Amino acid sequence: MFAPKRNKKEKVKVSKQAWKKALRLFAYLKPYSGKFSIGLVFLLLSSLASMVFPGLAGKLVDAGTSTGSEQDSLLNLDNINDVALALFLIFGLNAIFSFFRIYIFNDVTERMLAKLRQDTYKHLLKLPMSFFNSQRVGELNSRISADIALLQEAFTTVLAEFIRQIIIIVVGLALLIFYSWKLTLIMMATLPVMIVIAIFFGKFIKKLSKKTQDKVSESNVIVEETFTGIANVKSFANEFFEIARYTKSTNEIRKIAMKGATWRGGFASFIIFALFGSIVLVIWQGVLLKEAGEIKIGELFSFILYSVFVGASFGGTADLFARIQKAVGATEHLFDLMDETTEPLDISQKAQKLDDFKGIIEFKNVSFHYPSRKNHEVLKHIDLKIDHGQNLAIVGPSGAGKSTLIQLVLRFYDASEGKLLFDDKPAEDYKLNNLRNQMAVVPQEVILFGGTIRENIAYGDPEASEEEIVEAAKKANALEFIERFEEGLETIVGERGVQLSGGQRQRIAIARAVLKNPKILILDEATSSLDSESEKLVQDALDKLMKGRTSIVIAHRLSTIKNADEIVVLKDGEIVEKGNHSQLIKKENGVYQNLNELQLTNS
Repeated sequence: MFAPKRNKKEKVKVSKQAWKKALRLFAYLKPYSGKFSIGLVFLLLSSLASMVFPGLAGKLVDAGTSTGSEQDSLLNLDNINDVALALFLIFGLNAIFSFFRIYIFNDVTERMLAKLRQDTYKHLLKLPMSFFNSQRVGELNSRISADIALLQEAFTTVLAEFIRQIIIIVVGLALLIFYSWKLTLIMMATLPVMIVIAIFFGKFIKKLSKKTQDKVSESNVIVEETFTGIANVKSFANEFFEIARYTKSTNEIRKIAMKGATWRGGFASFIIFALFGSIVLVIWQGVLLKEAGEIKIGELFSFILYSVFVGASFGGTADLFARIQKAVGATEHLFDLMDETTEPLDISQKAQKLDDFKGIIEFKNVSFHYPSRKNHEVLKHIDLKIDHGQNLAIVGPSGAGKSTLIQLVLRFYDASEGKLLFDDKPAEDYKLNNLRNQMAVVPQEVILFGGTIRENIAYGDPEASEEEIVEAAKKANALEFIERFEEGLETIVGERGVQLSGGQRQRIAIARAVLKNPKILILDEATSSLDSESEKLVQDALDKLMKGRTSIVIAHRLSTIKNADEIVVLKDGEIVEKGNHSQLIKKENGVYQNLNELQLTNS
C-alpha cells in the first residue's frame, strides 16, 4: 500500500469552465422547476416579511405615547397595540412561509440528488476496466459521497440563503434611502472596502477549502485500503505503519483546515469590526439629524435595524458565496467522472441470452498494448481459433500475456490491431452486455459479496428459483459443506467472503457459473492456490461444468490440463507452441516440456 496520488484534475481551480459544468446541474432541476419556483415565491415572501419587522419596530417606538382610543381602520399604525398585533401577524406569516420554503427546497433537492446519484452510479458501472485500473475505489467512493453531500447542502440551505440575503440587501437599501438618504450615504461609504476585502479573503478560503476536501478524500483511501487488506496489515504486523500513515494524513487535514479557519476568523473579525463600526457611525449621525428635526426617533430606530439587516447580509454573502464555490468545485469533480468515456453498454434492460450463440472464438492477427503503455506490446500477432465445445488451455511463464488474452475475450479491452470474432462475426457487432452475458469467469482469487451464500450463487442468475440454486450448488460440489452450516444457504460469507475457505469460495464461484449456464467458460488459474483435497473437489466440479461449453483454462499446474483438447503456449506475447499434452511433452527443448520438467523437479 502506498500513499494515494491525486489525479491532476483535482487541482483544477474554480474557473469559468467549472461554472459552466455547474450549470449542467440545472438539467436535474428542470423536471421540478415548477415546484422549485413555488419554493422561490415562499423564499421571496419570507424575505419580504422579515423586512417588514424593522419598519414596524420603528412604528412601535413612535406609537409609545398613543392611547389607541381612536381607530378609523382595522389596524392603526399609530396605536401601540395595533402595531404589536401587526408584528405578531408578520412573525406568524414569516414562520409559515419559511416552513414551506424549507420543505419544498429539501423535497426538490432530494429528488434531484437521487437522480444525480443514480446517474453517477450508472455511469461508473459503464466505464471501462482501464478507468478502474487507474483509480482507487476509496477515492471514487469519497468523491461521490462527499461531493454530493456538498451539493445537498448547497441546494437545501446555501443557495436559498444566498438568494434571501440578496433580496434583503436590495430591499433594505431601498428602504434605507427612503428613511434617510444622508445616513445611507454614510453607511454605504464602508461597503466598497468590505467588498474588496471579502473578495480577497474569499479567494484564499476557497483554495484552502478545496485542499481540505482533497486531503479528506486521500485519508479515506487509506482507510479503504487498510481494511480491504487487513489480513496483510496484521500478518506483516504493520498496524503501527498504517496508524502513522493515517495520522500523518489527518494531521495534514487539520493543518490545512486550521489555516482556512484562520482566514475565516480574520474575515469574520473584520466584518464584525466594520459592521458595528458603521452602526455606531450611523447612530451618531442619526442623533444629530434627529436633533435637527430631519428624522423621528422611531425612523432612526428602523434605520438602524435595517442597517444591521443589510450589513449582516453583506457579511453573510461572502461566506455563502465561498460555500457555493465549494459546491461548484464538487460539481466539477462529479462531471469530470461523468465525462469519462464509457463502454458501449446498453443498461436500459437486462442483458439478453443469445439463443443461436455457439461460443466460437477466433483471434485474427491480434496485437495489443495497454493504453498506459503504448510502447510495450503485450500480445503480438495472435492467430487462434477455439471451436464450440473445445477445451483450450493457455500456459506460459509469468508476463507472457495469458490474462491479457482473457481480458480481450471479455472485451475489457479491444485489440490494438487485428480482429476478434465470435461465431465468425466481429466482436463489435454484438451488444457488449449481451456478449458478456454468454460468458462466466471462475478466477484464481474469488471475491464474494458480503451477503449470504444464496445471494452469491444467485448472482449468476438473480431470477433463479430455490431449486435451481440448490442444483447449482450440488453440481459445484458445494452443497455438502453448505448444509453443514447451521444457516445453510442463508449463511453470511463476510466481507469479500472471508468466512469461507479458499476451496469453498471457489465452489461458490463455480455454482454461480453453473447457474448462469454460459456458452463460454473462462477459468483463470482456478485451482492454483488450493490444497490437494480442495483441488480435487474443485477440479471435479470444473470438469462437469466444462462439458459441452467452449472453455478457456489458464493454468500454472500442468497436471490439471493434461486432458485439454488443445494447449497453447505463450511466451513474450506470442504463441510459440500449440498441440495437446502428449504432442507438446515430446517436443525437444520446448517451452511446455521445460515447464513440465520444472514442475516435476519442484514437486
